[in-house]
Amino acid sequence: MKRFRWIPAMVVVAMLAGCVPSFRENKEVVGPNQESEAEVETTIIPNMQLDDNYYKTLIPYKESAARGLVVSNIYTKYDIKEAEEGLMRISQNEFGTDSYYFQEGQYLDSETVGNWLARKSAKKPEGLNPPADEGMDPVKRAKEAPIYLAHIIEQNYLKKTRDDKVALGGISIGLALNSIYYYQKEQYGEWYDEPIPQEQLEKKGKEMAEEIVRRLRARAELQDIPIVIALFKQEARNSIVPGTYFAYSVAKPGKTELGQWIAIDEKYVSFPMSNPEDIYRDTNTKFLNFKQDILKYFSNYTNVIGKGFYQNGQLVKLSIEVPIQFYGTTEIIGFTQYLTGTLMKRFPDSIDIEVSITSINGPEALILKDRDDKEPFVHIYEY
Repeated sequence: MKRFRWIPAMVVVAMLAGCVPSFRENKEVVGPNQESEAEVETTIIPNMQLDDNYYKTLIPYKESAARGLVVSNIYTKYDIKEAEEGLMRISQNEFGTDSYYFQEGQYLDSETVGNWLARKSAKKPEGLNPPADEGMDPVKRAKEAPIYLAHIIEQNYLKKTRDDKVALGGISIGLALNSIYYYQKEQYGEWYDEPIPQEQLEKKGKEMAEEIVRRLRARAELQDIPIVIALFKQEARNSIVPGTYFAYSVAKPGKTELGQWIAIDEKYVSFPMSNPEDIYRDTNTKFLNFKQDILKYFSNYTNVIGKGFYQNGQLVKLSIEVPIQFYGTTEIIGFTQYLTGTLMKRFPDSIDIEVSITSINGPEALILKDRDDKEPFVHIYEY
């Protein structure tokens, strides 16, 4: 069954008049001259777009058909966030934010995703992970048949048609892959870990991607839709930085095969480092100097943690968390002013910077600076 969403012609008029448009779904059926029935829903496209890097989302907002699985399938909150945001970033290479609208995945429901994530067996013939007998030695299973695929993320991209409708214009699929396989030798026993080599992980990920495209193409409503598939490598369970996508490919409309795989060079690292590689040494030195500047201001300061995001070997964003132990609005204002000046002095203009100052009471101040901006944005909470 095809799905379309109507864009009401009166939406803009209603907004200008100060009226609140109804979010009630109005369903209609296209006339009998159509080859199949189509479900039609009234929808609203927001006028405001925060940034060219963000997609507009339609109202009413539709939650994922597999909502909730990501929390149980992906190890850390950092990986959950990056698996979704990174896929959206990759999708912009195929589906521009100026002509496509974002919607959470509607075609892979929880049951389907669960079946695909299972080990292949007589009971789970659709399982994409390798089969393993129940009596198989745990160590042998970890080395020869680990769980490669941890989760499947689906994102839909809708496009406006000539007759004031929006219809599916593209699908993006993210495959969250395990870099480490965790296992127990006996029930309730100690946990062990078996790293999965990158070459092996990439090979299996690409094989699974090809199979997923074939399965999606078997659905009539997805036969002529471009499909983006990207491979995401999870970090360890105790990691404080997220993993990243390392490759993606596109199946053109009507094609059951993926095109050429495109490598992605992205990496998150934490600062400060005790023994940094050459590529991170300069930023690590700047970060250590920044930390010393804080100690000069308040001697009872304890810790600062930074997270750097690199693309193609270049630092593009630095996020810093500064927990504070002192109290009082005047102290927070003074410290924030000092910190803002220190940031401008220590770090280059070519990167995005975000500094979050927190205390036991919660967020205290926020400093944001986009690359090449002359002045940062500073906000002190509850002031």
